[in-house]
Amino acid sequence: MDRNIKEIISQMTLEEKAGMCSGLDFWHTKGVERLGIPSIMVTDGPHGLRKQAGESDHLGLNKSVPATCFPSGATLACSWDKRLLEKVGVALGEECQAEDVSIILGPAANIKRSPLCGRNFEYFSEDPYLSSEMAKNHIKGVQSQGVGTSLKHFAVNNQEHRRLSVNSVLDERALREIYLASFETAVKEAKPWTVMCAYNKVNGEYCSENESLLTSILKKEWGHEGFVMSDWGAVNERVSGLIAGLELEMPSSNGLSDRKIVEGVKNKSLTENILDSAVERLLKVIFKAVDNKKKNSVYDKEEHHKLARKVARECMVLLKNEENILPLKKEGNIAIIGAFAKTPRYQGGGSSHINPTKLDDVLEKIKESAGINCNISYSEGFSLINDDIYENLVDQAKKAASKSQVAVIFAGLPDRYESEGYDRTHMRIPENQINLIEEIAKVQKNIVVVLSNGSPIEMPWISNARGVLEGYIGGQAAGGAIADLLFGSFSPCGKLAETFPRKLSDNPSYLNFPGEGDVVEYKEGLFVGYRYYDKKELPTLFPFGHGLSYTSFEYSDITVDKKEMVDNETLNIKVKIKNTGMVTGKEIVQLYIKDVESTVIRPEKELRAFEKVELKPGEEKIITFILGKRAFAYYNVEIKDWHVESGDFEILVGASSKDIKIKEVVNVKSTVVIKKKFSRNSTLGDIMNDPNGEKMAASLIKDIFGEEDESGDDLGTDMSAMLKDFVLRSMVTFSGGRFTEEIMESLVEKLNGRK
Repeated sequence: MDRNIKEIISQMTLEEKAGMCSGLDFWHTKGVERLGIPSIMVTDGPHGLRKQAGESDHLGLNKSVPATCFPSGATLACSWDKRLLEKVGVALGEECQAEDVSIILGPAANIKRSPLCGRNFEYFSEDPYLSSEMAKNHIKGVQSQGVGTSLKHFAVNNQEHRRLSVNSVLDERALREIYLASFETAVKEAKPWTVMCAYNKVNGEYCSENESLLTSILKKEWGHEGFVMSDWGAVNERVSGLIAGLELEMPSSNGLSDRKIVEGVKNKSLTENILDSAVERLLKVIFKAVDNKKKNSVYDKEEHHKLARKVARECMVLLKNEENILPLKKEGNIAIIGAFAKTPRYQGGGSSHINPTKLDDVLEKIKESAGINCNISYSEGFSLINDDIYENLVDQAKKAASKSQVAVIFAGLPDRYESEGYDRTHMRIPENQINLIEEIAKVQKNIVVVLSNGSPIEMPWISNARGVLEGYIGGQAAGGAIADLLFGSFSPCGKLAETFPRKLSDNPSYLNFPGEGDVVEYKEGLFVGYRYYDKKELPTLFPFGHGLSYTSFEYSDITVDKKEMVDNETLNIKVKIKNTGMVTGKEIVQLYIKDVESTVIRPEKELRAFEKVELKPGEEKIITFILGKRAFAYYNVEIKDWHVESGDFEILVGASSKDIKIKEVVNVKSTVVIKKKFSRNSTLGDIMNDPNGEKMAASLIKDIFGEEDESGDDLGTDMSAMLKDFVLRSMVTFSGGRFTEEIMESLVEKLNGRK
């Protein structure tokens, strides 16, 4: 429906316009009935709808309406499947339409800086490219159904500790290349209706009133056309926030913020034009939601449950499979051990807690998959209520394991170990679970561990396990997905979207997490996740991108459409992948870029493309990747733009960040020449490295220190090395009068092109 929004705004009172900028209650925007402006509903739920059935509350104290609980963000990212993320988004959009919800709060695209962050189960990855691609396709799916998303939490929100007050301090390159890049592509290409600002400060300014983030970057540079809403209770000063680009405060301020906005306009600390622009952005989205509302919308709960099972299956990661213990044979005795097999950990805690439409019984699904020739026993093994070791539970489990051919132990992190609102303090699973694995190993060598956890854990027990299946937090159909994979109905095809360090102290943020008081310094800079482990040559428990299969793949015949290019061209890369095993499987082909020689600090390699491909036994396919400028660029803080340095770049293609199978080299020429500015404090080395300054520097050294000696080196190696760090003004002192202030000033002018 065509509406003249500016005309509607012109008819609104100042108080009505101010009122539009905060919520009606916890979950609704305000309406203006006399002008036909409706109130719309927003709800929690990146991986499932959480619509409160009764009295509204943000903490989830009241039961929400039943909805499909899909795998959490941490799990979804391990699928590395863009099309699958879009399908999940479509399903979420359908459920929102059925429940009259206009905007769903998600996805969450924050970077996993530390494995301890309590909300990591909701976030996609440690890598910004993978994270943004997952978010982009999630958003496209939801919004294809006429339902808006709220991409969150913008930005640099990487811990729960003091999250409402902490100041995240980081350098500009890390901000741009890691933390903002995780959102950028999703905003530019998927165009989320809304973006949610985070609680924290970034470099001293609250996100809710950070004009650089909300207006300069998000709106002007990235072209976001929707509105920015606050996280619940994230607003510091309302008028400052509105000026910075925060249109909607949630939840209701009970009129307080409305009065502040009205007073701001009256005392001229806030212009009415800014208020009008905010209301215009709000109304465009509100009316879009109304116009896209589907009448009598319903969804098929059973079909969505089947989709949740498929999705969980695509995401789970086979970490270890010694002597091909998996898939399990459908015969003999199998001992299922661990309380998670009866009480599954299928979702995270906090605001995204879903009331599922149904929940798989893991044991029943295992029995269904095992068939009639397999005897399945169950032992609790440990308590989920506390970490105490109960010998009777351990003894029962050992007895069952000793009588079986295989023991499958369900282990991981209980709900009380990780949740929104607080961070973990260590990476261990409970001691009663570690003890159980060690005790079972005394009577059974064939152990498979199935993990339920939202973030990496240490595994001091891993030598006792022949197989490890990382189930992450798999949603309401995780039980069926686990059974499918354990017995080989499908081959595992997920890969890690984050690194598993051997121990917590190996993590790059270890010395600076969660900070001191209200300040956390991101001193690791660019080197988050695999970027750090690669640069430090530090071994990991499992690398970024790792994941095993029941089949095998061969990489060959890498080709590029050009060996030399300029940075504004695109590069086409083709790689042949073949299934060399005996079963159908999916491989995630990962492409990384390495700048062979750079004048700035850069990671060893960075993920720049990926594709998931399904292959039957013996089948081969050609995978094509297209790379543009950003694949080779770093963020140059001097020119405030992405820049490619001329030189060779390696194209690395493989099965993980540590398993590179094949590579090619291309030479890229930059179209942007960054002219260095010289001064009296410039070094001779810098001048010698400049094409225009090389001859001047050589002439200067010759004039001051004379001709070469018989060896061909007039100064000697040590002296030559030392001179490179001499600044020009020092040459005045050491030249004995041969290099004067006047000559120096003239030289600087020539170097800077002013003469």
